[in-house]
This record gives sequence, structure tokens and C-alpha cells, in this order.
Amino acid sequence: MSPAKSTRETTRASGRTAVRLARRTLLLVPIFLSALASLSCASSPAGPTLDEGSRDPEKAHELTLEALDVIESDPARAEELFHAALKSDSYHGPAHNDLGVLYLRQSRLYEAANEFELARKLMPGSPEPRLNLGLTLEKAGLYERAFDAYDAVLEVSPAHIRTIQATARLTLRTGRKNERLMGMLEDITLRGETSNWRSWAQEQLSRLKR
Repeated sequence: MSPAKSTRETTRASGRTAVRLARRTLLLVPIFLSALASLSCASSPAGPTLDEGSRDPEKAHELTLEALDVIESDPARAEELFHAALKSDSYHGPAHNDLGVLYLRQSRLYEAANEFELARKLMPGSPEPRLNLGLTLEKAGLYERAFDAYDAVLEVSPAHIRTIQATARLTLRTGRKNERLMGMLEDITLRGETSNWRSWAQEQLSRLKR
């Protein structure tokens, strides 16, 4: 293979990976969630148990990316691929997190919370599993625990805009007004993830200042 052809192949592969990762980011954008108070809080799951010699992190990574490619068009197939990824390496945090996102979309809240708890332990430096756990608890109507999950993100990532948005929304949803809320809304008007978030924050600020 010529150097030029090899370079083109590498570029195309990198492009496919970038698209997949972008899709994962889109999956994690917070959505407006309704309460489901009848669901009990998920218990903390046991950690993964897999013989170190049988782990295949590279295969788990590839299967997780394949699952993300079809999560919109074929959720059932995506779930199969996530499980296959975790069979290859049950310590693969992104697979646990993304499987949790799939469960959350399907309102399978107990299962989603379990996956996010595992992802949280396996990805201690990532804010996403904690944010997603908070979204799950919020959807279950467990608002105080949702606040705890959001606060856990902001303690280590104070500028994480998706968590700021989620916290501000839940604060308003539960009828709380404080100086922290005003600061968050002002931040969202400047750094909101989308124009809808920025417009929403501006509207809320206007109402609070009346």
C-alpha cells in the first residue's frame, strides 16, 4: 500500500471514530424529565467480576462504538452489542454508561441507575456517569438524591455546563430560589449548550427579577 493511500485510510478511520464519539456526546445531552415517584431507589450494584486474563478492552471498545452507530435506528441491536462489549470486558466504563443511557431512554430506571453506578466507579474522572445518575434519580422523583449526584459532579468539575443546566432546571422545578440559581442561570445565558438552553435561562432570569 502506498503512503498516500495509507494516509487516506487512516483519515477515513479517524473520521468514523469522531462521528461515533460525537453521537455519544449527543446521547448525553440532558432532556426535560418527568417524575416517576413510584420507582424505588436502585441499590448499589456489586462490581464487575471478570478474570483479568480473559479481558479484551479493545474488542469491548469496538463493540461499544458499533452499538452507538445503531442506538438510534435499532435499540435492541445496540443493547445486544453493549452486552457483548461487557462480556469482552466488564470493566469497560463507557459501555456501562452508554447502556445506562439506552435504559434511561426506555424508562428502565432501575437498570439505568445500576449501569451509571458501575460507570461512575470505573470512570472516576468523568462527570458523565454522575450526571446521568442524577437525571435517572430525577426522573424517578428522587429529587434530593438527584441534587446530591449533580453536586458530586460540580465539586470536581465546577464549570460542567450540562450539570449546571440540570441543577438549575431541577432547582426551579422544586420551587427553590437562591443566589446560586441566579449565578447558574447567568452562566447558562452565556455558555448554554444550545440556543434553546440560553433562551430558557434568559427567560427564567427575567421572571426572577420581576
